[in-house]
Amino acid sequence: MLSARIEIGKINRLQIERETPNGLYLSAHDGHEVLLPNIYVTEEMEIGKIIDLFIYRDSEDRLVATTQAPKAILGSFAYLEVVDKNRDGFFLDWGLPKDLFVPLKEQKGLQIGDKKLFYIDLDPDTNRLYASQKIGKYLQAKPRLHKSQKVEILIFAQTPMGYKAIIDNKYSGMIYANECFEKIVLGTKREAFVKLVRADHKVDLSLTALGKGALEDATQKILTALQNHNGILDLNYKSDAERIKNELGLSKKSFKRALTALIEQNSITVAENIKIVQ
Repeated sequence: MLSARIEIGKINRLQIERETPNGLYLSAHDGHEVLLPNIYVTEEMEIGKIIDLFIYRDSEDRLVATTQAPKAILGSFAYLEVVDKNRDGFFLDWGLPKDLFVPLKEQKGLQIGDKKLFYIDLDPDTNRLYASQKIGKYLQAKPRLHKSQKVEILIFAQTPMGYKAIIDNKYSGMIYANECFEKIVLGTKREAFVKLVRADHKVDLSLTALGKGALEDATQKILTALQNHNGILDLNYKSDAERIKNELGLSKKSFKRALTALIEQNSITVAENIKIVQ
């Protein structure tokens, strides 16, 4: 189904209408057209075919289409690197030939080389995309979440308490350092679980499932590790907590519970090491 109209900063589904020396022109349902420059045109692109393209303004401020996928689209948060600056602001690498602009008023002490969280917005006066580091104004204040809910997060900052994350592109949350049992890489997108929504609307997150799901998650991690190590793991009930954390991303408590469950299922044996039952 064709996009109703051409929308800058988004993926558009458009139909190829005509070929010109500069590239292909594609249209939305309302009949408006946009150019796909020759550099992105392939042999498979025929008149009448419908394809998905990203729309933005090129270095000459012309509205164009591209087959390249940016690291972020309009209305989303992204963890991006600052690659250049001028007197008016900074520029981010977002995966397209023309870098994404951050106006001076939308940044907080940036330097070239910084990797930070930004929100992608559109200036209604100029119809140009820009990024803002002032993310608070784009977050919803009252999370509509419940305990144990599975969510998608973007981890973007480390603090003495733990790691800050964007939840479902709407809310902010925290993963506490003493509950992290694996290496955390800033800029990572992944699944997480709501541990608690506080009275002040702050959200505590867990990287592992809660309740029954936590046990299932832990047993699966052990089984996967066994499969990747020819059915044997050099761990047992007495193994050091730090080693368990590094090798399996589990707390010692969760690890021991999972071992017991797997033994009861006759899936493993545990002595000096863990062995999978054939």
